[in-house]
Amino acid sequence: MEKKKNEKAIDHMNAKLKYEIAKELGLLEKVKRLGWKGLTAKETGRIGGVMTRRKKMMQEKSQQM
Repeated sequence: MEKKKNEKAIDHMNAKLKYEIAKELGLLEKVKRLGWKGLTAKETGRIGGVMTRRKKMMQEKSQQM
């Protein structure tokens, strides 16, 4: 049961991060209008790349503490 709660928290955090990055890249309106499937592969890749870098930075920060 504990694992499922943790997985849900991580999923929520990832979704929040994805929307935040889409907004920063100027893609949020397109996502709202067309959904995530309306993005091109290039746009999706940009979001994924930024997410990966941010997660890595957050992980490094937490290890330093």
